[in-house]
Amino acid sequence: MNKQTQNVKEQGKEYIREFTIEGRNAVIEAYRAGKPIDKIFILDGCQDGPVMTIKREAKKHDTLIKYVTRERLDQLSETGKHQGVIAFAAAYEYAEVEDMLAAAKEKGEPPFLILLDNIEDPHNLGAIIRTANLAGAHGVIIPKNRAVGLTATVARTSAGALNFTPVARVTNLAKTIEELKKQGLWFVCADMGGTTMYQLNLKGPIGLVIGNEGEGVGRLVKEKCDYIASIPMKGDIDSLNASVAAGVLAYEIVRQRAE
Repeated sequence: MNKQTQNVKEQGKEYIREFTIEGRNAVIEAYRAGKPIDKIFILDGCQDGPVMTIKREAKKHDTLIKYVTRERLDQLSETGKHQGVIAFAAAYEYAEVEDMLAAAKEKGEPPFLILLDNIEDPHNLGAIIRTANLAGAHGVIIPKNRAVGLTATVARTSAGALNFTPVARVTNLAKTIEELKKQGLWFVCADMGGTTMYQLNLKGPIGLVIGNEGEGVGRLVKEKCDYIASIPMKGDIDSLNASVAAGVLAYEIVRQRAE
C-alpha cells in the first residue's frame, strides 16, 4: 500500500491517519482488508481486469468513483506509480446508525441525531461534529456521495470530538429519515423560509437536518422532514455558515430539552 499522506496527531486515545492508496493491487487489497474508502479516481477509459474488480468493489461499498485524465492523476500522485487508480481512505472508521440509537437508549435519553445533506467543506463538517458532541447529540449522519468524508482535516477541526461522537455514512439520506421515523424520531430541517425556531417544539427523539453550504437542504430530504425551522436574523445578509446554523439550532434543542 502506498501512503501519499499520513497525517498523525494524537487526540485523546486516537490517531488521525489520512491515506491515499495508489495502484490497482493496493486498492483491491485495501477493500479486502475492510478499509473505509471514501472515493476513487480512475483513469477515464481504463477497463482492464483489475480496474473492473475495483469498480465492482466500489459499487458493493457505495464508493464514489470519479473518472479523470492522466494529468489529474499525476497531480494527485506522489509516487508516480498510480497505474491509473488512486483511492482516498477515511481517517476514521464509520459507525452504524443503530449504534447511535443504542447509545441513546443506554443513556436513557431520547435520540438526538444531526443529519447533514451534502456538506462539502471539511472544516464545516469538523465544526459540526464538535458541536454535536458538546450539545449531547448521539451521532452525526452524512451521505456517501457528493459530500466530504472523515478526512484528517475534519478530524483536526473537530478538536478531538471525533473520538467520542460517532459518524455514520448512508447511501440515501431521505430513506434513512423514513427508517428512523419508524423508530419514533421526527425531523426538523434548517431553512430561511421556515417557522421561527422558538415557535417549534424541539423536544423528544429528534433529527436535526442541515443542508449544503450553497443550496441548503435538498428538496427530497426537505419533504421528509416534519418541520422547517428558520433562525431569526437581524443583519443585512440572509444566511449563516452551515456549521454556525447547526450550532444555533442544536443549542435551541438543548435549551428546550433542559426545560
